[in-house]
Amino acid sequence: MLTIFSTPKPFLGHIDVIQRNAIQSWKRIDPNVEIILFGDEEGTAAVAHEFGLLHVPTVPKNEHGTKLLRGFFEPAQSVARYDLLCYINCDIMMLPSFADSVRRVAGCFPRFLMVGQRWNTDVLEPWNFSCADWDKQLVRFVSERGSLLDETGIDYFVFPRGLYQNMPALVIGRIWWDHWLIWRARSLGAPVVNATQVVMAVHQNHDYSYHPAGAAGVWQDEQSKKNYELAGGRRHLYTIADSTHRLTTAGIERNPLYPLSPLRRATRPYIVPAWYKFLELTQPVRRKLGLQRRAQLKRPAGPSETARQAEE
Repeated sequence: MLTIFSTPKPFLGHIDVIQRNAIQSWKRIDPNVEIILFGDEEGTAAVAHEFGLLHVPTVPKNEHGTKLLRGFFEPAQSVARYDLLCYINCDIMMLPSFADSVRRVAGCFPRFLMVGQRWNTDVLEPWNFSCADWDKQLVRFVSERGSLLDETGIDYFVFPRGLYQNMPALVIGRIWWDHWLIWRARSLGAPVVNATQVVMAVHQNHDYSYHPAGAAGVWQDEQSKKNYELAGGRRHLYTIADSTHRLTTAGIERNPLYPLSPLRRATRPYIVPAWYKFLELTQPVRRKLGLQRRAQLKRPAGPSETARQAEE
């Protein structure tokens, strides 16, 4: 049905909890799911053995020792058992309803890219997968405590074998590679489907201690700037807002805001800094009024089938 592949961080501390939660959720998406872990980070081989996953320890890296995106995207398409693949960051939990969403999109388009926004949520403990309704409990937990990130956060990519070939030397663990993946699909004429309305992708919040400079380093260091250049600069930095279609509970429809996406990309470098400056200036007032950051984040237009079941 689907081959999921990812490249984890070392299985240490809170990241160990997060990644184990993610992997165990993927295993429950469908009986016919293959999972491949790329990389030789501490604990990866042991976790792959524990959960019966395919492990590919050798991944090409750049001169800084950072893994190249093409070092696992291209091999994954060669060794995958299934013709449908999903790259997913190793901190993302998925619900079993994800499999149905993949089938619906694949049934409409022979070549496509499916993406969606993520729900940022603090998950500090191992999730209890022994409960028959673990997924419904997760929906409730995220609905009460999580917040939906905007269209710039892209953490999973579903596509058919062969879509991504001859990739530039982008590196994982920095920014811009995910935006390039959307642009590349669009440049090849593949429909890009936004599944946010029906797919709850649960991002388990974490720090950025893997980079010496923390989050600032991930966004601004030499390798991030190199990613920006290799991705083709601003013209090729697409987001989920550039999706041509969207998946809803009723089916797949055209994205009516798609024609505005070039304008949004052109104005974003000016609007986003101004917005964050506004948030900074109004923070004391908003804090006194009890306004939370969650209220500033867009929420889905409608509940997913799984969410409705949880409410029932």
